[in-house]
Amino acid sequence: MDLSVDLEARGDRASAIYRALLDAVRRGRLHPGDRLPPTRQLALDLGVSRNTVATAYERMTAEGWFEARVGAGTYVTDAAIPTSPRRKPSALVPRSGWSFVPQPVSGGAVVPPYDFRVGIPDAGLFPFDTWRRLLTAEVRLRANSPGTYADPAGLPQLREAIVRNLALSRGVDADVEDVLVTNGTQQALDIVARVLVGPGDVVAVEDPGYPSAVELFEAAGAKVVPVPIDEEGIRVDLIPGSAVLVFTTPSHQFPLGVPMSLARRRELLDFAERHRMAIVEDDYDSEFRFTERPLEPLHCLDRAGRVIYVGTFSKSLLPSLRAGYLVAPESLRDALRAARQMTDGYGLLPIQAALARFMAEGMFARHVRRAAKVYGERRELVLAELNRVPGWEPVPSAAGLHVTALGPAGADTARIRQAAAEHGIAMESLDSFSRLPTRPGLVIGYGAARTDSIRPGLLALRRILLTTNG
Repeated sequence: MDLSVDLEARGDRASAIYRALLDAVRRGRLHPGDRLPPTRQLALDLGVSRNTVATAYERMTAEGWFEARVGAGTYVTDAAIPTSPRRKPSALVPRSGWSFVPQPVSGGAVVPPYDFRVGIPDAGLFPFDTWRRLLTAEVRLRANSPGTYADPAGLPQLREAIVRNLALSRGVDADVEDVLVTNGTQQALDIVARVLVGPGDVVAVEDPGYPSAVELFEAAGAKVVPVPIDEEGIRVDLIPGSAVLVFTTPSHQFPLGVPMSLARRRELLDFAERHRMAIVEDDYDSEFRFTERPLEPLHCLDRAGRVIYVGTFSKSLLPSLRAGYLVAPESLRDALRAARQMTDGYGLLPIQAALARFMAEGMFARHVRRAAKVYGERRELVLAELNRVPGWEPVPSAAGLHVTALGPAGADTARIRQAAAEHGIAMESLDSFSRLPTRPGLVIGYGAARTDSIRPGLLALRRILLTTNG
């Protein structure tokens, strides 16, 4: 038994041991029926005499907390019911930017019958057997490796695989030294904020947009300015010239889905160069495209080294892998690596190595092709059902795992969501992603939705939309 005793406190040692034992009982560290160590052993552990421990045991026994059983030892009695410790009220408060409540985890254990939540891929499509084999092999291989720290930028073989994949799938021209492996998009943004954003700095974000990015930049002390979206993407003319950074999702705007036009991309790059501003390009969901070939990423058009390209495997594989990356301009490489080293040192090497093999041996590309086919079928089902609802129009979108439908003015999306939840339908409303006034809308995810549940789920939603007053 590990017993923490302050033997330097005032008073005799037997009393100090008694107080420690009583505290262990009251806090629930000692349970009814637990056997206490012999007095000789505890005395040896604490460096005191056996009589000192025996005195403490006798006092606990006299008060009914312990009982001595002849030939069997000393045990905790049933009287040892834990009580909640009294805690002093804390005067500590988080600094500005940390007063928000953490968002509920969208991928919880309780799965609704009609699961149209956003940002969740279908775990049933992931090749778990293959992944288990790769990961087990890497764990065994590294069992005898020296216990040294690794490169904060990530395993070179994974960075090489990411470079090859980006070149083939997105036309991104990057060097291995440009790539920094991260624990998903969120850590990539956190690292960027540590390097580029200080208290009071202005950061521009799309609105509607990615709430976690807004909260992260605010936690860094930034003044976050929401910038509206039109049919061509973020309104560059409304970005403050004082901004140090703009966060954007140009290939598939989150959550509307519209792609940023080529003219708007060039306008944004010119604006960033004139104002010496950084652009963080989040190319989430870029693997799953269902119509025309996508426009080039901002990174491909950037000639001034202003774009930090961010990607993730959370949507293409699994969120629980916590795998993502960023492609940095040469001028930021060292600073971003240092920031990664300060946060958690480096990532999980067996996972990085297994992912590198998964990509290098073509398994990642095959998985994406298979998954894209399934998601494409689900997307068509969602669009077909939404197009049957009068007054609601899907926003044209060519990629991703969700569709946004805009509703008539005055539609009460809060009531719609509540009624939907009562029918086992989980989804998001557009206003939950916006700080500016926005048109009523619903964001329908189909990544985690079973294909056979889409039509009945949206049929039930259509009845709710037709009967809910706007």
